[in-house]
Amino acid sequence: MGAPLFVKVCGLRTERDVDTAVEAGADAIGFVFAASPRRIDAATARRLAARVPDGVLTVGVFRDQPLDEVRALLDGTGMRAVQLHGQEDLAYYDALRPDGRTLLRGVAVKDAVPRYGERGEDILLLDAPVPGAGEVWDRAGKQLPAPGLPWLLAGGLDPRNVAEAVRTARPWGVDVSSGIEISRGVKGPELIAAFVAAARGARTVS
Repeated sequence: MGAPLFVKVCGLRTERDVDTAVEAGADAIGFVFAASPRRIDAATARRLAARVPDGVLTVGVFRDQPLDEVRALLDGTGMRAVQLHGQEDLAYYDALRPDGRTLLRGVAVKDAVPRYGERGEDILLLDAPVPGAGEVWDRAGKQLPAPGLPWLLAGGLDPRNVAEAVRTARPWGVDVSSGIEISRGVKGPELIAAFVAAARGARTVS
């Protein structure tokens, strides 16, 4: 059966969505601080993160923002992990590493697939060429990370296609945002629950 699939649910903005993700069994919940329809402010993030139990990772998502701004938001909201989804270099990652938070590196895959660990990240997230657009990217012929390495498959996943994606790409985990929305930036609780169940079911029968 293998190790349980790691499931990250991203871009949550309401108490209902957070509670639904936790109850469904998500391993991580992402809060977006980068420019996006899913962006929330520090006060909202702090309130929502306080609802998340210790066993679920809270992740602050950023893209090409000043390091001081990122640190202030992480500290002020109590995030236990940080996801960098821009062009941040190794020095940027090194500056955050002493803070003790889990480091996620989000990469939009266009041609070659980046290797895990190039920025010293704890988890690599492979996304579509246009992150957040809900597009499935072409994985055919691409050299995906070796089995067992901590990497998340993202980009266009939803409750209907995640099981097949898990069976074919065999990722360590998956990440979803637009695929559980009823309109742009607005999550559907029933879609959150369905996605987690479908993803976990695929790993169980693989």
